[in-house]
Amino acid sequence: MPEVALEARGLHCGYDGRLVLSGVDLALAHGEFAGLIGPNGSGKTTLVRALAGRLPAQSGEVLLDGAPMAAMARREVARRLAVVPQISTPPFEFTVREVVAMGRTPHLGRLQAERAEDREAVARALALTDVAALANRPVTELSGGEYQRVVIARALTQEAPVMLLDEPVSHLDIGHQVEILELLVRLNRDEGRTILAVSHDLNLAARYCDRLIALEQGRVVASGAPEEIITDALIERLYDCAVLIDAGPTGRPRVTLLGGDAR
Repeated sequence: MPEVALEARGLHCGYDGRLVLSGVDLALAHGEFAGLIGPNGSGKTTLVRALAGRLPAQSGEVLLDGAPMAAMARREVARRLAVVPQISTPPFEFTVREVVAMGRTPHLGRLQAERAEDREAVARALALTDVAALANRPVTELSGGEYQRVVIARALTQEAPVMLLDEPVSHLDIGHQVEILELLVRLNRDEGRTILAVSHDLNLAARYCDRLIALEQGRVVASGAPEEIITDALIERLYDCAVLIDAGPTGRPRVTLLGGDAR
């Protein structure tokens, strides 16, 4: 197995002729938990979409376990890589369980009935994300935070070794934010999942991620341990505001806003 689980090489992509990512090089090692940070408009969501194969590259390529993703069947990609997108409004009145069970689709043949192992994976994901009590409710009746946990549960049922999460806890209360992030840490440490999570919360990113990757104007401008990335100079440059950096209770860097307007 290659040491690198997911890699972007010279990635250029964007929308409607507008370039958003400019020559991004990025490699995620197997079993790594990395955080993607950067101001609004820096290209974080675009990069997640490109890494997931949902946005074609204008040039460059994405490799999954060393093989070009563009040459893989979508079902094969889905077995290896799960995505939690930014929250969106559920379009249909599926129940919570039905939505979570959709994560098993890559593991089932055409018209194949749900198996015991599929039901077990769904039940486990419902429990891990604290939505088991909502299993029979239509997703259209859920709050934004509840639906976000359902979307995370759906990704968990894929049992893919690589997970990409775009702002996975932004709509959750602080209690569920911590629960979900600690769940991701357990999946990373106990099951070896490779995780890349976008975060606007620098303190949560610094606390839970082993490596931080900073984007600015569609380019990776810094990558390293939280202590190397969360510095006065870089954070003030990225977000255009004055900050104080000190050590939080966990020993990881902590950011306090002093003033200025974030971009």
